[in-house]
Amino acid sequence: MVTVGDIYNYIDTFAPFHTAMGFDNVGLLVGEKHCPVTSVIVSMDITPEVISEAVSQNAELIISHHPVIFQPLKRLSPTDVPYLLVQNDLCAIAAHTNYDLACGGVNACLAERLQLKQISMLEEYEHSGLAVSLIGQLEAEMRPSEFAAYVKTQLECAGLKFTVGKTAVKKVAVACGAGSSSIFAAGAAGADAFVSGDSKHHELLAASSMGITMVDAGHFATEDVAIQPLCNRLAKEFPQVRFIKSQQKDPVQYLV
Repeated sequence: MVTVGDIYNYIDTFAPFHTAMGFDNVGLLVGEKHCPVTSVIVSMDITPEVISEAVSQNAELIISHHPVIFQPLKRLSPTDVPYLLVQNDLCAIAAHTNYDLACGGVNACLAERLQLKQISMLEEYEHSGLAVSLIGQLEAEMRPSEFAAYVKTQLECAGLKFTVGKTAVKKVAVACGAGSSSIFAAGAAGADAFVSGDSKHHELLAASSMGITMVDAGHFATEDVAIQPLCNRLAKEFPQVRFIKSQQKDPVQYLV
């Protein structure tokens, strides 16, 4: 019988929990390692809807990218997600920045979804040998607006915002989720374009002044690309367990 601990230990082999950034809260956040597992929901977040999904699938474990407990809890009510997890006998594992940084992790999945070639590290996290951001090459050049449309299609996002760079796009940098501050490293490396989420006004201004096509596809879309690959990887290691990608959707809507 596969246990929560078995799955935890396997994730630790390719996205070691100790490599998470200092501010993060990863690992087994709810439940116990000895609990047996037959079905698992894998999601970006743990919401009441994801918990309902887990219950309907008779899952014992939810693996989320974002930690269900991030800030210290000051109170717990019956409507809070951690309470609902315990109430429904569900365990919860978070693989957040340790999975972002991992070889084959979120940034790698983002680069692969954009079909980049010759991928290499752009920025290293605190001399760890792990990449905060990556850089690679497109197969063929694209106009800035054409590239933005390509990102929208590849990431299956409802909308995005972008700056129009001064050159055709060939060399592309990526940093998943809230990695938009990597725009400066992208500019220093001579990138024609940079893809991330959660961009700030002054980062977009900087991209524009550097002549870079900066594409903000949103936090969800730049990280959700790694959820199905995680499901597939876990299913290959534990064929006797069902790993189900959550039906969770991006909560952001766009009005154009």
